[in-house]
Amino acid sequence: MEIALVYLVAGLSSRFGGKIKQFAQVGPNNETLIEYSLNQALPAGFTKIVFIVGEKTITPFSEKFGSEYQGIPIHYALQTFDPEKRDRPWGTCDAVCYALPFLNCPFVVCAGDDLYGSSTFQTLVNHLKESEDEATIGYALENVIPEEGGVNRGIFYAENNFVIEIRETYNIKKNNLKEQNLSKNDLCSMLIFALHQKTLEFLNKNLDNFKIKNQESRTAECMLPNELSQLIPEKKIKMKVYPSQEHWYGVTNPEDEQIIKDKILYFSTGKNTK
Repeated sequence: MEIALVYLVAGLSSRFGGKIKQFAQVGPNNETLIEYSLNQALPAGFTKIVFIVGEKTITPFSEKFGSEYQGIPIHYALQTFDPEKRDRPWGTCDAVCYALPFLNCPFVVCAGDDLYGSSTFQTLVNHLKESEDEATIGYALENVIPEEGGVNRGIFYAENNFVIEIRETYNIKKNNLKEQNLSKNDLCSMLIFALHQKTLEFLNKNLDNFKIKNQESRTAECMLPNELSQLIPEKKIKMKVYPSQEHWYGVTNPEDEQIIKDKILYFSTGKNTK
């Protein structure tokens, strides 16, 4: 069975010094973040890789990876936008729709600057092999909010392990969960989904409508979790949520590079770098 692995890697990060976060060296053998993620994912049985790149990342990615990785073919989908009308691309839903020509099969789409763990990918591949429904992985809030500062997270509301709604919640902090009517065990999205072709077609149609409604905006973004959430009450999709069994790591700031490197080394070898 053909199953594609799709990475969102179109942007550079201002908070990361304008560099490509996915090339941060985090592995015990100096593997980059994206290589470490690929090494976690590919044993699950993916048959092709699609990098959704931007104007500033297409050359670095194509030079680094070429046409295959560990014998798995790589395709590049270029997300573009009109700088005369827009300050930025149209968001993650738009990005995924740029990969449509390469996605003639079920696929898992995820962020290229996060580490999800091997079992996460295996769970989603197994799901796609057995079900026509969509799927995602939910991470307990306590494991994905920083010690300092606030973050935005899409909170899963579910019944019988099926998502009813993904509600974007803003400025979540360790010390304001009660104020937000949240608990540390609530599951949230870290932007990883197992999807089918038909869902991509629904998303593409919704994206067209979004662009028409927001044609005067230079900054409005069509976000993948929001659009998937809208398809659920319309009965166009069903989405199962699996609680994560893994550690999640993400890179936002330059200091995160060493933090993740230390954690990976500890969990893979039991050793500290200090």
